[in-house]
Amino acid sequence: MPAIPRAGVAPEVDALEAPTALDQIVETGLADLRRRRDVLDGLFERLVAGLEPADLGQTLAYARMNGERQQKPLGLVLMHVFNHQTHHRGQTTTLMSQAGSDVGVTDLLALIPEAA
Repeated sequence: MPAIPRAGVAPEVDALEAPTALDQIVETGLADLRRRRDVLDGLFERLVAGLEPADLGQTLAYARMNGERQQKPLGLVLMHVFNHQTHHRGQTTTLMSQAGSDVGVTDLLALIPEAA
């Protein structure tokens, strides 16, 4: 099985401390959480920028937090990762609204400019 290209990101990915539980608090302050998010976003952007279309069909082998080994097509895993973020953003928006925060417009169609 050919290796999935990780050029430019491998050392940084390997240096990240991986969470050991789904409910683990990885940062306690908003500024630290923002820095971590920026690092992860940058790694994803560079990883994806280095992929060729054929790479998306390669098999990604990984272990879940419970130790269960998985092998899935890289393209489908990436699609899940990017789409699953939307799920968590929705959860966050709901909690903020319930706490009385005005989260503003969240409907993508309302944010897309009208065609000329």
